[in-house]
Amino acid sequence: MAKVRERNQHAIIEAASQHFAKYGYAATKVADIAKEANIPKPNIYYYYNSKDNLYRAVLESVTVPLLQSSKPIQELDDPTEALTEYIKTKLIISRDHADASKVFANEVMSGGQSLPKDIENELQQQSEMILAKFESWIEKGLMDPVSPHHLMFTIWAATQTYADFGWQICRVMQKKNLTRQDYAQASEFLTSMILKGCGVK
Repeated sequence: MAKVRERNQHAIIEAASQHFAKYGYAATKVADIAKEANIPKPNIYYYYNSKDNLYRAVLESVTVPLLQSSKPIQELDDPTEALTEYIKTKLIISRDHADASKVFANEVMSGGQSLPKDIENELQQQSEMILAKFESWIEKGLMDPVSPHHLMFTIWAATQTYADFGWQICRVMQKKNLTRQDYAQASEFLTSMILKGCGVK
């Protein structure tokens, strides 16, 4: 039963992510999500109780890994190793949670009006931790005195664009979908650019 529940919830989250990303919260219907997931509509309410709860679950499906992605920044003292792991993990999230990432991006662009307060607070705390670590590396002479804020924003933009603007990237690269090798090459390029641009020692 646990495996059936897990499989059903995964299908629901995948379908909900697609619909919320494409149509937005207001225009998305639970009935359409149920049809996409090939699961009876009552089952969605059985698992999530309401459309609001389902929307939160979609946001959590990407914000939980986003929050976990900064562990290398928090735990490692070597900026080369920490930034390499952080960028790689952020790109994996864009690859594996593309639709949910779009939902999160839409939420941010709308001013976070429907973003649960606890998630908002956790993301803010994460940002403050990352900035403090960047500042400590600068103070220790481990990298050039760049702007910690703009470094963080640049990493966000460079990694999340592979999810949020995936259609355009695939079109330019003349591919239906990006491969794992494409993401590995992106990770290598972005890491090299960030490390060199920040003068990481």
